[in-house]
Amino acid sequence: MKYAMIKSVRALYLVPLTALCLVSAAAQAQTSPSPGASANLPHGTMKQGSSGSENMKHAMVMGMDSMQKMPISGITDKDFAMMMKIHHQQAVEMAEIELAQGKSPVMKAMAKQIIAAQNKEITRFDQWLAKQK
Repeated sequence: MKYAMIKSVRALYLVPLTALCLVSAAAQAQTSPSPGASANLPHGTMKQGSSGSENMKHAMVMGMDSMQKMPISGITDKDFAMMMKIHHQQAVEMAEIELAQGKSPVMKAMAKQIIAAQNKEITRFDQWLAKQK
């Protein structure tokens, strides 16, 4: 049962990761942001001298790695909350990279909305998880 759940979660993240890789490849063909912009982001996600696309991919890979290493409790609700919290944190990190290095006002506005919405949901997951101990 645990193996099936892990396999399902991996499959769930395969499609967005594939899409991210395709977007990353296309974005790398564009001009790179100014050097040093990566130093402004929290969470240590940004790597100095890397493009925003590379940093977003790194954030995605690190989040997936965290989910894969997360011990499964066997309680579906709890595992869902823990994995979704990690997933939402990835979204926040990627949106922060967009704010720091993106050029499109439309994408920057979406990034701000994503940060606000995902942080609210992270708080709700934290509150629910705190009651489960």
